Amino acid sequence: MLSKTTQLNEFSDLELAQALMERLSISPDDWHRLKSNRNSRASEQLAAAMVFLLKNQPPEALARLEQAVGWLNRSISAPPCPSHGDKKVESKQG
Repeated sequence: MLSKTTQLNEFSDLELAQALMERLSISPDDWHRLKSNRNSRASEQLAAAMVFLLKNQPPEALARLEQAVGWLNRSISAPPCPSHGDKKVESKQG
């Protein structure tokens, strides 16, 4: 039986970061439940930052890090759901 370390060595750093980002990304099914969960949102952004950093895209990594910090220090909040926003626009036009 292979150890976990040996198994992890089979993947590149980028592949591992991408797997973590995929695992921490909020799915559309969970969006309403987790859209304001600060830990979930910060984790999602930090994982994305790691992927961009490993792809040698520091500006994109920094933007995601700033988003993560914003979630943690409460300087940002979840925007309204796009589908709800569309309904409001439609009702104002109609």
